[in-house]
Amino acid sequence: MALLRSIATVAAATTAVTVATATSLPSSRSSSFTSVSNISKTFSLSSSNSSLRHDRFSLIKSFAHSPTAVHMESHAPASDIKTFHQIDAALPELFTEYMVDMKCEGCVKAVKSKLEFVEGVKNVEVDLSNQVVRVLGSSPVKIMTEALEQTGRKARLIGQGVPEEFLVSAAVSEFKGPNIFGVVRLAQVSMELARVEANFSGLSPGKHAWSINEYGDLTNGPQSTGKVFNPNLDAKEPLGDLGTLDVDEKGEALFSGVKERLRVADLIGRSVVVYATEDKSDTGLSAAVVARSAGVGENYKKLCTCDGTTIWEATNHDFATSKV
Repeated sequence: MALLRSIATVAAATTAVTVATATSLPSSRSSSFTSVSNISKTFSLSSSNSSLRHDRFSLIKSFAHSPTAVHMESHAPASDIKTFHQIDAALPELFTEYMVDMKCEGCVKAVKSKLEFVEGVKNVEVDLSNQVVRVLGSSPVKIMTEALEQTGRKARLIGQGVPEEFLVSAAVSEFKGPNIFGVVRLAQVSMELARVEANFSGLSPGKHAWSINEYGDLTNGPQSTGKVFNPNLDAKEPLGDLGTLDVDEKGEALFSGVKERLRVADLIGRSVVVYATEDKSDTGLSAAVVARSAGVGENYKKLCTCDGTTIWEATNHDFATSKV
């Protein structure tokens, strides 16, 4: 399993695999979209780490009576999710895991104290032996990451989702330039609802449409990614339509939101496309493949098997968020 993921090399989803993945997937109904960012190198997980989920990290038990994301639909009924606003509404709760460079109980106290003051954070648990911090809450990834960095400790996002609820609970799409940089994260919070978080840089100020497209074929950039993903041809709005990004004068955009009836497992091997215009009248500025990323309790490895680099030896250049 790769980390949640700029850790992932988008090239790993080759054209052949992508097209094969995208040809026959379950259909679902169209939906409206309400919007409400540390990816690193690929640090793999061995099968022996499955025991970490219960034996070496007790969070699932300690959160057993907490209202997890699976139960969040009572707070945000599908019928209420109709409008589109960027970063001004609460996200549904889920678990987010970080690996944090902690050495002692003092480190643990500092990390917990910082995160517990972040709006939307409901519970924080720390496993010092594995240097893992697990957060339950609705706060966007970018805000929690910045809070951890303010403690002066290195932090790497390693997993996100709802423990043991979904076969594929999280995915990531990484834009690596040369002009547009960004990270898009998708996390399943219930069978009918997914969280979408993104940050971009290098775009022109104004509104830019963006979408999930049928294929992850980047042979000709966005032009070879097909149409907007739409398993229900009778739907008024394609399921893969993500609305628009509001880009500021610095060329940066942040996005946090939820998408009804979007299933992360159906998106692996497809692509995220950003357009130059608000109405998608162009063929697209940039595209990146959607790749599976680690869920909760799936990635406690600290060594990249591709080159032997440890998670703390990775530089800022290995993380897309350092560019946005």
